[in-house]
Amino acid sequence: MFTMWLAPLLLAATSFVHAQDGNNTAPFPNATYPNATSPNPIVAEGDRTFQTSPPYYPSPWGTGAGAATWADAYTKARAFVGQLTLTEKINLTTGVGWELERCVGQNGAIPRLGFRSMCMQDSPVGVRDTDYNSVFPAGVNVAATWDRGLAYSRGQAMGAEHQGKGTDVQLGPVAGPLGRAPEGGRNWEGFSPDPVLTGIQFAQTIEGIQSSGVIACAKHYIGYEQEHFRQNTFGFGFNIADGYSSNLDDVTMHELYLWPFADAVRANVGSVMCSYNQINNSYACQNSHTLNYLLKGELGFQGFVMSDWSGQESGVGSALAGLDMTMPGDIAYDSGTSYWGANLTVAVLNGTVPEWRVTDMATRIIAAWYLVGRDNYSIPINFDAWTLDTYGPEHYAVGLGYELINEHVNVQGEHATLIRQLGAASTVLLKNTNGTLPLTGTEKMTAVFGRDAGDNPWGPNGCSDRGCDNGTLGMAWGSGSANFPFLVTPETAIQNEIVGNNGAFQSIIDSFAYSQIESLAMQATVAIVFVNADSGEGYIEVDGNLGDRNNLTLWQGGDNLIQNVSALCNNTIVVVHSVGPVLLGNYSSNPNITAILWAGVPGEQSGNSIADVLYGRVNPGAKLPFTLADAREDYGTDVLYLPNEGTGAPQLDFEEGVFIDYRALDRAGITPLYEFGFGLSYTSFSFSNLSITSVAAGPYTPTTGMTPPAPTLGVVDNSSADYQFPANITRIPLYIYPYLNSTDLMTAANETDYAVPGYVPAGSQDGSAQPLLPAGGGPGGNPQLYDVLYSVTATVTNTGTVAGDEVPQLYISLGGPYDPAVVLRNFERLSIQPGMSATFTADIVRRDISNWDTVTQNWVISNYTKTAYVGNSSRNLPLSMVLPALTLA
Repeated sequence: MFTMWLAPLLLAATSFVHAQDGNNTAPFPNATYPNATSPNPIVAEGDRTFQTSPPYYPSPWGTGAGAATWADAYTKARAFVGQLTLTEKINLTTGVGWELERCVGQNGAIPRLGFRSMCMQDSPVGVRDTDYNSVFPAGVNVAATWDRGLAYSRGQAMGAEHQGKGTDVQLGPVAGPLGRAPEGGRNWEGFSPDPVLTGIQFAQTIEGIQSSGVIACAKHYIGYEQEHFRQNTFGFGFNIADGYSSNLDDVTMHELYLWPFADAVRANVGSVMCSYNQINNSYACQNSHTLNYLLKGELGFQGFVMSDWSGQESGVGSALAGLDMTMPGDIAYDSGTSYWGANLTVAVLNGTVPEWRVTDMATRIIAAWYLVGRDNYSIPINFDAWTLDTYGPEHYAVGLGYELINEHVNVQGEHATLIRQLGAASTVLLKNTNGTLPLTGTEKMTAVFGRDAGDNPWGPNGCSDRGCDNGTLGMAWGSGSANFPFLVTPETAIQNEIVGNNGAFQSIIDSFAYSQIESLAMQATVAIVFVNADSGEGYIEVDGNLGDRNNLTLWQGGDNLIQNVSALCNNTIVVVHSVGPVLLGNYSSNPNITAILWAGVPGEQSGNSIADVLYGRVNPGAKLPFTLADAREDYGTDVLYLPNEGTGAPQLDFEEGVFIDYRALDRAGITPLYEFGFGLSYTSFSFSNLSITSVAAGPYTPTTGMTPPAPTLGVVDNSSADYQFPANITRIPLYIYPYLNSTDLMTAANETDYAVPGYVPAGSQDGSAQPLLPAGGGPGGNPQLYDVLYSVTATVTNTGTVAGDEVPQLYISLGGPYDPAVVLRNFERLSIQPGMSATFTADIVRRDISNWDTVTQNWVISNYTKTAYVGNSSRNLPLSMVLPALTLA
């Protein structure tokens, strides 16, 4: 979400190349490896340095189109907004300033109508900066479950905890970053580098959150794929004023990065957060193409667009380009200045920003509020994001309003059970030689090794925003974290297991206690080695890593620890807690390493979850949500660690196009160590009886027609005298208000260049009816994109001796010369008893077999042969069939 100060930390160019194991050379000086560029000429033309973003105006106004719930919400919102004055509308759009109310972000209240300030609060894993809350597994773990139901349940539980604290908008879930570069610092907040897996789990999470009466905020939109250079770098070794530009073509945008946001809009998400970066050299929060054309126009988004914290870069420009709410409201934290607030009042009064645009901002915000039932569910805010003290200043930044600010409401409920289930359901079994696992708990000597097995000596919350790698990795760092109510470590859980069986247990948590490790490893019947790799947001530096990881190696001497233990114990089990891909060297072929598990970032129940898998209470059914490659360069993409345009905005050219993660390895003919979608079980499965039936559907018809004109709600008084500070208001220092301090608009604006002719984009003030986009027309795009064209079934049989879960996965070859070998299109997690079979059922919709056409600006089904594959990973697809001819109704 946001930095704790405006400029993100960024070390000098030479400081990061020595941190963590195995990174003793300078990083690759580009974002795409030379042999990984896409062969598509459209990509070559679009993904280039200094690419520009085409303008699109006016900003589409919300209509309530789509789900009936939106129509009802818009009816109520228009009635409410119709009562508002201009300053009351602007109060809804503008945050009051950093640390000036109790939540991490709040807009202005409307006391006249009893509408309290809305509370915007992190994070995508729970309620941040408070107490008596749960810490849920990270998004990457949810992806690893490949389980729609668990994604929904997690969202619903997180939403309930936010609701119980008085939150109106949960700042999550995350589909940006998607995971273009495996080293990306915030990939773990999202789900997977595959857009379909991300889109499904993204949408399920949104629906779960909003079912609890809280607005979900889908973030970070869009192209936000690394931490380095996301904002200016003054004072951190570089002199760069602007954030990086993600340069990508229209095909890559639609077929990869925009895909999950279309799913979010179809899930009726109430808000979307625009990101820090630029897209084709236009900032995300004022990019009229991505906000007006793609999100509000093509995808038909009816909610409101919120800036990331200090992600707004202009006033009038961002308003006309489609931004609806600025957070936290001030330009620099606690500056007392704002691009909006009083300046937006001035802009409406002088005719620069049309009043209908501000009315639309307010209507979208209130419609989202009604959509999730905040009129019924809203409760007073009962926590304070800036301190855990019970009493303190209401306006923390200025120390005013001493009162009860933390009621310490316990919102955990019974969520620990779900969190434990999620942790186990997301643990991927990568290797299991001769049935080493599950363990019995009666092994003669169980030894646990590694810092990752134990407690943080400073306590589970001893590092602000989890900004360290001390102890087991239950949560990565940044604004996407939350405070632990407790953290069950693997050491504790495994010790409890052994003690309960009257066994012998010892542990060494110091990964560098070489002689003691050697002694204990020689005694162990089974040695369980815990290792990790951490990352996070760029405002925190951990061990030389500025958010993004400097490499894909294990942290805290992990590789040496594994080698030292496995050299002396021929029954060594490796458990990896990591934010994403790591390099596992020869561990898969080392005979002394008998089992390997990836457990991700599992949250507060970490130890209990892994113990459930190790000791067989849970049969692992998780699958990798990314590829584990042999070498860093196999992925084809990387973080840009060094500026490549002098003091200008760094240029991230997405030259690989749609070829990231498994798609890149498939195209290059590289065999991964463990492929995308891979995961073992304590039982075995077979696949048979693939059947694909064509379903009658109508032809695809481009959307036509016109929108209604922009609505005018309420009465706007154009006299500046009526927008002065009310006499009955006690002004809070640094607080952002919509009121003017002068009847002279030039004086009120306090801008030296106020009288200089500005740039108002052509068409941006036009509130007349506008043509609908051919690829638009409904939530997520043209409704016919979601017509079912084929029904797929296959039989999955449990051929082993214990019950287990299998995840049949449907991939499609689109057949074109520039298409990936296969792309994931559907999946289902099935629980099957031994000797029994279950039927995998999946639909193929029109979007699944379409490509984006840049000329017609629409989706098309190419003439190339389409082939469907079913199996249990991207490289194990035993069933295949050419899709039959379409049946048109």
